[in-house]
Amino acid sequence: MTKHNIYKTSVASVYPHYVTKAEKKGRAKTEVDEIIRWLTGYNQEQLEAQLEKQTDFETFFAEAPQLNPSRVLIKGVVCGIRVEDIEEPTMQKIRYLDKLIDELAKGKAMEKILRK
Repeated sequence: MTKHNIYKTSVASVYPHYVTKAEKKGRAKTEVDEIIRWLTGYNQEQLEAQLEKQTDFETFFAEAPQLNPSRVLIKGVVCGIRVEDIEEPTMQKIRYLDKLIDELAKGKAMEKILRK
């Protein structure tokens, strides 16, 4: 998938993969939702509305109520690229989310994932 295609991909089309990845490792959909809410500032109702509307990633992050200022503490590699080095803002936000879901699936404690 090219960089431009992912921006127009609906979050709802990727969301089940996040949940499946988490559940395969004994984590819960509620934890996936908590991570997304932490990163974006959406409440649960707003998140579900965005999923229902099939909002694309670009719009999802552009409309996010309050991107978490602690997101800059997210470091590491996703798809062979260091998330902290990604210069394109939307792609970086997508990769932040990927990284947080990876950490969940690897069994990290929620306090650590949410940078508390």
